[in-house]
Amino acid sequence: MTTRANADSGTTAVRPGYELDLARLDAWMRGHVSGYAGPLSVEQFRGGQSNPTYKLVTPEQRYVLRKQPPGQLLKGAHALDREAKVLTGLAQAHFPVPAVHGLCTDPAVLGTIFYVMDMVEGRIFWDATLPGMVPEERSAIFDAMNATIAALHSIDFGTIGLGDYGRPGNYFARQIARWSDQYFRDAEAGRDSAMDRLVEWLPAHIPPGAETSIVHGDFRIDNLIFHPTEPRVLAVLDWELSTLGHPGADFAYNAMMYRMPPHIVAGLSGSDLGALGIPDESSYLAAYCRRRGLTDMPGYDFYVAFNFFRLAAIFHGIKGRVIRGNASSAQARERIAALPELMRLAWAQAERAGAK
Repeated sequence: MTTRANADSGTTAVRPGYELDLARLDAWMRGHVSGYAGPLSVEQFRGGQSNPTYKLVTPEQRYVLRKQPPGQLLKGAHALDREAKVLTGLAQAHFPVPAVHGLCTDPAVLGTIFYVMDMVEGRIFWDATLPGMVPEERSAIFDAMNATIAALHSIDFGTIGLGDYGRPGNYFARQIARWSDQYFRDAEAGRDSAMDRLVEWLPAHIPPGAETSIVHGDFRIDNLIFHPTEPRVLAVLDWELSTLGHPGADFAYNAMMYRMPPHIVAGLSGSDLGALGIPDESSYLAAYCRRRGLTDMPGYDFYVAFNFFRLAAIFHGIKGRVIRGNASSAQARERIAALPELMRLAWAQAERAGAK
């Protein structure tokens, strides 16, 4: 049986169509990565739906390279220069991210933009129920995840060079418009009645409030690297969707796991949380609010509905890339198989938030 743990973890030989010019890469590494010394070999990570990601192996060091996929790209997508910028800024704030060694914007080197960062060794949990752990261990892992996203939203982004990383205010209106536009423009992937209703309902029901912070955009347990033995986050990965935005939306994306079936993305729906030692949704929300100095989070159900919609739009985009032949993950077809269910779930969250 294929699971996310064995389908998305680890590396494999570089897949056809995603080969790298090793001579050009070696020359670039020698000129831009302090301490680099070959010979160099390359493997491709199995995970990653949008930007192909590679493990670079040398006798003394391991690195990770992320690059734009080949083929025609949607405008504004695969912005790896932004990803490298936010990682560099967050490192200044001592937030747990891999160290970036360099960004290459010259397509003559490897065909598309790429950057190279440290490879952080540790544990990645693909199953949010954390099989094999005792309840106390699970509780500590979830508390560390909660503390990490609260810390991210508390960073003064202007002091670390990220004051221009996005536009403050009107986050939901802009995001809903962006993902609605992508949904409509990706015509090859088709239309869906639940998505059409969400496109109409969401912009008309945005809650008040315009708090701004750095938002990750894809903050899930399987995008975190934990210490090999301790309940401590060593690195947060996959910043492609990051920007300046509403921290409540970012937190709700993380907490979406409570309403997400485990076969779609690392979800907890249907799990016996008490027996597992995992805090329930209300307790997890309360812990975040306490860390942020908030009494509650008005609009939370709307934030969750928005995030289900956005994730469905992302999966819809994956379907479009599969059709166009430039999806970067071997598991992309499994993701699009879950798309109809995800779109139905998205509308169910809108109904929970008051949609009729």
